[in-house]
Amino acid sequence: MKYSVTPSGVCSAQIDFEIDNGIVKNVVFTRGCNGNTQGVAALCEGMRADEVIKRLEGIDCRGRGTSCPDQLARALKIALKSE
Repeated sequence: MKYSVTPSGVCSAQIDFEIDNGIVKNVVFTRGCNGNTQGVAALCEGMRADEVIKRLEGIDCRGRGTSCPDQLARALKIALKSE
């Protein structure tokens, strides 16, 4: 299933991704730190959503209490609950 979320408290304006049988696919961040978000997206590709959540949840960016990876983890948690 395809998801599109608007993150909060970070530079990225949108995160799009798919979950197919618990596997994360096609993660795309709109705006944000381009190299970092591309790296996160590439590393998440093909991973189980619960593993991505475990690895990324709680990562902080510049004392914001969240980050683009953390926002992805939060979005994945919500998406998994809705499936």
